Amino acid sequence: MKSEFRNATLMFYPSGNPKLRLFALVYFCSLLIIWTVLGHTVLGFEQAWAHPVLGVAAAAAVHFMLEWVHAWSQGRRVRWAGGTRAFLMFLPPAIIPGLACAMLIYPNQRIMPVVFAAALSIASKVVFRAPVGAGLTQHIFNPSNFGITVTLLLMPHVGLAPPYQFTENITGIWDWALPLILLATGIFLHGVATGRLPLVLAWLAGFAAQGLLRAAIFGVPWLVPFVPMTSAAFILFTLYMIPDPATTPLEPKRQIVFGLAVAAVYGMLFVFHVVFGLFIALFAVCAVRGLGLYLTKPSSALEPQVARAARTEAVPA
Repeated sequence: MKSEFRNATLMFYPSGNPKLRLFALVYFCSLLIIWTVLGHTVLGFEQAWAHPVLGVAAAAAVHFMLEWVHAWSQGRRVRWAGGTRAFLMFLPPAIIPGLACAMLIYPNQRIMPVVFAAALSIASKVVFRAPVGAGLTQHIFNPSNFGITVTLLLMPHVGLAPPYQFTENITGIWDWALPLILLATGIFLHGVATGRLPLVLAWLAGFAAQGLLRAAIFGVPWLVPFVPMTSAAFILFTLYMIPDPATTPLEPKRQIVFGLAVAAVYGMLFVFHVVFGLFIALFAVCAVRGLGLYLTKPSSALEPQVARAARTEAVPA
């Protein structure tokens, strides 16, 4: 079990320290919980309390069920066994998509779209995987983005949460303070734990470039394409959805290509008046990257230390 955890950690976190994965998971999970509570009590979230509660419940149910099936098929103990700490550490991967789906989509009074999106988010980690070398596989879609995107495409009556809800009930300095807090916490996370700052910077540079290009071609003021960058929702997407360590490249050069690709696809979708462009762009780039990994079946795509660590044991991440 320790070997499996170390192999997966080496794949996604540059320093190879297993504590970084736990830190990143707990850190992001805690932020989402705090933000959800503040959103429904202070900020002005328009969804009902039932949405995050049932979203987490649905994600957790699928998470526990799939882990039980996987453990049974391999004849091993489930990962939540072994005491309170093991159980608590098993929960963040379910809490994160459950809260994210409830926060970012708006199904009006309906509950099932959130349940569907949260459950699908967890299921995508098992269904859509690709080899990444050294006998390991990697899920290719950011779970929350996958669940949200598919739900938006399959259910026309469901839309995205209005951006203003993230700061609807606050005024004055807090209109600036909240986005700055989100920005600072995200940069801290990627600078300390995930090593995905090159990806974040590439995405922001690409977003700015495609915005300026569209402004020049269509004759609109150059500031207009930058308006989405001022929202808390954009910061959330930029710092906590695009740079998912488990579904993005490890090498800085590939991170830059990934970030620029998402920006380019977003720009093309915008030109063709495709709604939900941010989520669909990330979905499309992840799909192309996953297909490429699957077709090439890389044997040395991982860092050398990952290959050495996994040489004697091929365990899915």
